[in-house]
Amino acid sequence: MATGGSEGARGPRFLLTAKGWPYLLVPFIPIAIALDIAHASPTVIFFAAALGIIPTAALMGIATEELAARSGPGIGGLLNVTFGNAPELIIALFALGSGLHEVVKASIIGSILGNILLVLGGAMFVGGIGRDRQRFNATAANVQSLMLFLAAAALVMPAVFELVEGSGLPSVAAERVDYGSTVEHLSLAVALVLIGTYVAGLLFSLKTHRAIFNPPDEVGEEAAFGWSARRSIVMLAIAGVAVGVMSEVLVGSIAEASESIGLSEFFIGAVVVAIVGNAAEHWVALLVAYKNKMNLAVNIAIGSSAQVALFVAPILVLASFVLGPTPMPLVFNGFEMAAMLLAVLIANYVTHEGESTWFEGVQLLAVYVIFVLAFGFA
Repeated sequence: MATGGSEGARGPRFLLTAKGWPYLLVPFIPIAIALDIAHASPTVIFFAAALGIIPTAALMGIATEELAARSGPGIGGLLNVTFGNAPELIIALFALGSGLHEVVKASIIGSILGNILLVLGGAMFVGGIGRDRQRFNATAANVQSLMLFLAAAALVMPAVFELVEGSGLPSVAAERVDYGSTVEHLSLAVALVLIGTYVAGLLFSLKTHRAIFNPPDEVGEEAAFGWSARRSIVMLAIAGVAVGVMSEVLVGSIAEASESIGLSEFFIGAVVVAIVGNAAEHWVALLVAYKNKMNLAVNIAIGSSAQVALFVAPILVLASFVLGPTPMPLVFNGFEMAAMLLAVLIANYVTHEGESTWFEGVQLLAVYVIFVLAFGFA
């Protein structure tokens, strides 16, 4: 790495760059903690904690990138996909421990929707401005889209089972529903199958077909700081602790904040929590699309969605058997199922040709806005 790049990254000007702006929100970390200790308004605590999560998630992302850059392409790729959704997973684990099952499931769906529609749409729009069209690796995009589609099909089956054999789907206003052991065990079995598929996908993308997913002309963004492996691990640990603290504060204020704001916990989980947990990663996708690196942008958007469906959701199901009051079955409400299936179908359609325009981005963003409006009115 060039020394000049490292020095520039360390200076105060870095805070005004595309990658540095999240750290301007660092003061919200002690502010959120102080407000929580002082038992301030839950709404104020919630928004302070939400803003405080953004820089901690960004630090975790940079630490992962720095560590991956020194670990070789195989281990580096594994690190990136493993920690890519770590902030969101940590938030969901705290919510799971508090018994907020519907918030957790809403954040899962919200993350999938946000990556497919908001991030991919924004990337296509930003990258397409001033260009006739942008091209990306259709094979890699189609593989990830297919994985996402198959995962979505698996995720909806426990809900279909409960709809046919049980008491029906949960309401938007629900916080936690006890469906009984049958659908809980079905969800556990589905989670194990999805994790097995995820492991096979890692083998496919990082070993047997690595050249498809890591083209030599577009290897990703240059590391910003040039940290050593030891320092990267330390910063990753610090970021993990900070995300955990902010997540605990955020989750502790969700119930009362949602009532004060007048929005359902479902909306907060599907929109606010999902966006906050991935804000830094979302911004990177827009940045690389602007630089005409659409392979990387599409990989971030579709790949992150696939990781949520194949890894994050199953891990949360497994964790629910030891965290919280009861296991969390994968029984989504009607809004969540419809939005997820439609978004996954859209992802398959917009990526099959391997090219995009700014107008396709506008259409994806429009669909996301419509979903958000529907969630808000629900």
